[in-house]
Amino acid sequence: MANTYWQKQTSEIALFPELLWSKPENKNQAGKLLIIGGNIHGFSAPANAYNFATKSGIGTARILLPDKLKRTIGRVLEMGEYAPSTPSGSFSQKALDEVLSQASWADGVLLAGDFGKNSETAILLEKFLDKYGGPVALTNDAIDFVIENPDSIKNRPNTTVVLSIYHLQKLVTKLGYPQPISLEMPLNRLVEVLNDFSQTYSFAVVVKQYDAIFVATAGKVSSTAVQPNNTNWQTEVAARAIVWCIQNTEKPFESLTTAVFETGNK
Repeated sequence: MANTYWQKQTSEIALFPELLWSKPENKNQAGKLLIIGGNIHGFSAPANAYNFATKSGIGTARILLPDKLKRTIGRVLEMGEYAPSTPSGSFSQKALDEVLSQASWADGVLLAGDFGKNSETAILLEKFLDKYGGPVALTNDAIDFVIENPDSIKNRPNTTVVLSIYHLQKLVTKLGYPQPISLEMPLNRLVEVLNDFSQTYSFAVVVKQYDAIFVATAGKVSSTAVQPNNTNWQTEVAARAIVWCIQNTEKPFESLTTAVFETGNK
């Protein structure tokens, strides 16, 4: 018996064309996005996310970076804002007030990555996810933080994780979910697990496997065939996903699926 929760999208035909037709044309109606990420050794993830979000039609976007970067890139990154950093150049716990203040301006937040491995940054992200109630997307090494502390997202609504199948495998294990994810599991079995997993936890999952990107939220699953050579797919999908979710707050599954379609048709 065929399941009714798995919808397949091609790279040529969107599952939800009405979202594409109704995309806001006025910047004042297209939402505000805060992108957080970077450390003294790198900021390509938030910078690339800004470019993808702009291409996806966000009204206004800002990037929040550790203040150790201000001297280096302050003159070339006009949209940058800055928050307190550790001596090693990652976000400090002291950045929380600034992060929450910037997030209160936005309609949604993207934790874009390049955070580095820092215990203070991990505590900052944990506190932010606890105190901020708006839509959030996480990707790249932001996923490492939630793998170590999955309680920060497991019951959090309006949350999307964009991650590799390897990181999903680790997250499933850390959550104590009873059905393991195998890198070699058959396609139909993967979809079954995503269906059940997305009904067990509140956050949405976007994961790539078998040259397709899968979206799973609230028991619904979509798959979209994609080109296998897009090495920056996580940043791009996450940036476009949070834009679509900001602009269609009542349609998370449709928004995420359309963001994946847009990624393949940019």
